[in-house]
Amino acid sequence: QVQLVESGGGLVQPGGSLRLSCAASGRISSINDMGWYRQAPGKQRELVALFLKDGNIMYADSVKGRFTISRDNAKKTVSLQMNRLKPEDTAIYYCNAVSFLRVLYWGQGTQVTVSS
Repeated sequence: QVQLVESGGGLVQPGGSLRLSCAASGRISSINDMGWYRQAPGKQRELVALFLKDGNIMYADSVKGRFTISRDNAKKTVSLQMNRLKPEDTAIYYCNAVSFLRVLYWGQGTQVTVSS
């Protein structure tokens, strides 16, 4: 089992920045991919940014150039630096991890609200 705990959400004005962090515990050695998804009201959960096992990083087109994902080598934490935030970035952000057996793990989510 893997446990994921997010932190860092909040309210920010358009154009502002926030940094989300996710701390993993449990069977960390089983984690292959790790990253962030988000879900806005009335919409499906969508990929934001993801570290793949092979070292590649995936970003949603809507956040490229504004968001940066980082991870420590021990896979214990993954962070998402979000710059130039827009109202359409408002959502609950979920940390995600995928094990080598393709088991998905989710954090409890953290609310990000971009509003003036």
